[in-house]
Amino acid sequence: MTDSESMIYLDYAASTPVEQGVLEAMTAAMTIDGNYANPSSTHAAGLYSNVLIADAAAKLAGLLNTQPERLIWTSGATESDNLAILGAASYRKDRGRHLISMRTEHKAVTDPFSELAKNGYDVTWLDPEPDGLLDIARLEDAMRDDTQLVSVMHVNNETGVIQDIAAIGAACRDRGALFHVDAAQSCGKLPVDLDDLPVDLMSITAHKFYGPKGIGALYIADRKGVHVEPLLFGGGQQRRLRPGTLPTQQIVGFGETAAIAAARMHEDFAHITQMRDRLWNGIRDVPGVRVNGTLDKGFPGILNVSVEDVEGESLLLAMEPFCVATGSACNSKSQEPSYVLRALGLGDDLAQSAIRFSFGRPTTEAEIDFAIERYRQGVARLREMAPGRAA
Repeated sequence: MTDSESMIYLDYAASTPVEQGVLEAMTAAMTIDGNYANPSSTHAAGLYSNVLIADAAAKLAGLLNTQPERLIWTSGATESDNLAILGAASYRKDRGRHLISMRTEHKAVTDPFSELAKNGYDVTWLDPEPDGLLDIARLEDAMRDDTQLVSVMHVNNETGVIQDIAAIGAACRDRGALFHVDAAQSCGKLPVDLDDLPVDLMSITAHKFYGPKGIGALYIADRKGVHVEPLLFGGGQQRRLRPGTLPTQQIVGFGETAAIAAARMHEDFAHITQMRDRLWNGIRDVPGVRVNGTLDKGFPGILNVSVEDVEGESLLLAMEPFCVATGSACNSKSQEPSYVLRALGLGDDLAQSAIRFSFGRPTTEAEIDFAIERYRQGVARLREMAPGRAA
């Protein structure tokens, strides 16, 4: 990180550092002393690249408890979301054109659905409960005979709310609709058993859990009627569903990332839970502060809080040198209040005051204590600068 001594990073939901073991594995697949050959080549070096890719697929499949052949490599969760949503909708369009998603989904999901709506599909947008959770009864009421695809993310990227994907998937199976899950924030952090879960399509990415950017995967269940049409055309790689030269070093890195996550998941979960609870306990008595989402059914790696009588961008500046977020990373340059928080029922003032703290393996108690101090001081100072508002 540039000038790392003057910055404290609490934005691990946006991205994470690459683990040293991952970096070493990737380097070995890039340099002249390693294996940099094109895996599409049929000579010995190319074949060995495929051995490395197969090994990485086995590691990722092991993390998710599925079969390696169920995974398609992509450039990240955004491409996986697009391939799943656009590809499945296209494949099943003759069966029906009704689709369902939530208003709190990531832009990589809402934008493809919006694009489909422009092209003759009927999209139902479900509102969450005030805590961010989906009411399964509301989903069941929204489903129709022509419903072909439902997309609900596992862990919300802004609030950390964990959806009950087992119950949602069961409802989809009952009605014959495909179920897509954006698991960018949960893969490698929460147990995911794809042999057990009623999930048809799942999007994942490496850089959210200490792997490289630019590599993701799409899980496609081995079940009748589960298929996607390709978005890209070219070579015949990956069953022609996602052609193009496979980036061996990125895939190797993803595999190593998955192996490390499988070994460390319980340890990581305990650590971030401790960090989340320490921060919340240190600021919960600030007048007007509130959690956005739910602590009880939320992923502890994310804590999203709003506070009355304070503007979020000013609070963000007051908290320097902390790297935190006022919303998701993809929307951080927008001055509009978070659409996710507004869907939870927050007014513009509270939504704009939101700060998302997110924690990772490197987060320390000292960083949390400093964050508590800066947050409390920042809120108090900004209130003092706003005459007529409560202190």
